[in-house]
Amino acid sequence: MSDSDPLLSWHAVPKAEFVGGNEVQLLRGGDELFPAQAQAIAGATHEVWLATYIFHFDAAGAEVAAQLVAAARRGVRVRVVVDGFGSRASLPWLQAQFEGSGVALAVFRPIDRWYSWLQPGQLRRLHQKICVVDGEHAFVGGINVIGDRVDLNHGDTEQPRLDFAVAVCGPLVASVAQAVRAVWSRAWLGRDFGEELLALVRSAEPGVRLRRLVQGLRLPRAGRRSWLKPKDDAASDEPALAPVCAAFVLRDNLRRRRTIERAYIDAIRSAQRRVDLITPYFYPGHAFRKALRDASRRGVQVRLLLQGKLDYRIAGMAAQALYAELLGHGVSIYEYTPAYLHAKVCVVDESWATVGSSNIDPLSLLLNLEANVIVQDAEFARHVAAEFDTAAQVSRQVDMDSLGGVGLRGVLRRALVAWAAYVYLRVAGATGRY
Repeated sequence: MSDSDPLLSWHAVPKAEFVGGNEVQLLRGGDELFPAQAQAIAGATHEVWLATYIFHFDAAGAEVAAQLVAAARRGVRVRVVVDGFGSRASLPWLQAQFEGSGVALAVFRPIDRWYSWLQPGQLRRLHQKICVVDGEHAFVGGINVIGDRVDLNHGDTEQPRLDFAVAVCGPLVASVAQAVRAVWSRAWLGRDFGEELLALVRSAEPGVRLRRLVQGLRLPRAGRRSWLKPKDDAASDEPALAPVCAAFVLRDNLRRRRTIERAYIDAIRSAQRRVDLITPYFYPGHAFRKALRDASRRGVQVRLLLQGKLDYRIAGMAAQALYAELLGHGVSIYEYTPAYLHAKVCVVDESWATVGSSNIDPLSLLLNLEANVIVQDAEFARHVAAEFDTAAQVSRQVDMDSLGGVGLRGVLRRALVAWAAYVYLRVAGATGRY
């Protein structure tokens, strides 16, 4: 996407599609997510599906594993899928926990041999964090199965990392359930998706099995509405959706390659008052940066909350390479310093907010499997905005003076980051301009 692309340049990218009549609750950290999830799993009577990038062998992970095992032993169908890279250190422990319990564990793109890295697509990881119970309760966000005060690179921490998820009840759960079933099936079959389709077409009962697979990937049509920009309900020909209005958006390597990115950019382009974005890894492409700059130029308050306590130095270096450009266009930047930052949330104006797994960097926007929930609801947006304000108050604000100049060193840093990102994306098989 080039900087000159008009809004209609996204015509080929699927839009976020909303359904009404949901209940959506914002959850802060594992301290709030895990008890709510445990209660749902304890009451499960039919099935539990869980997908996560990291399933760690700490106290939090052991508790979640025990809940899943208990559900399986009372006859609930339990299916778990973890990423082969993110959970590689805990896989032997996980397999031991689930052995003989009835829990079916699938590994997405396992890395069990040195030559695994030579297989196509290994840089494209499962980064979703989803749990669905009985098709009635869904949990979606950025929180891995690991304690809030445990960091894989730095050990135990005094303060919990900043992270969020949402608990959802209502019609939207069906879309979340379809997505988690699809990714589990893909990992369980152990093939790339195109091969799965081919195998199903050639199977003895292709009609039934293919219909099931397609149904597992297709969002329900009833009650949907696409969102491009806020409309006056009185002037709109479309009926208003019952609150809470929400959409489940995926990033995959099929037809929804840039759906999450489009949802963000559409919202930012339509912003009139505020754009508050929290993400730990920030290196957006041309269209995303242009949307932020344009919003700021037309008087929108644009604020970014990024990592101040770095878990990966190169990620911090990538974000910092863009500071001068964004500050020069009036964007405010804060660095969160009390603890590690892992949240991926955004609020636009008074009624649009998203919570999910997608960072604003090339890995999330172009490579990994990601999942976000977008909510159009004033009360929910207020909760997200309040969390941003609270975090910003204990963060340091970045200004041009604190950058220590933007001379040759800054230019070289930006060039190095851009070159590294370009090479990585090409090796990973990403195409098109970013």
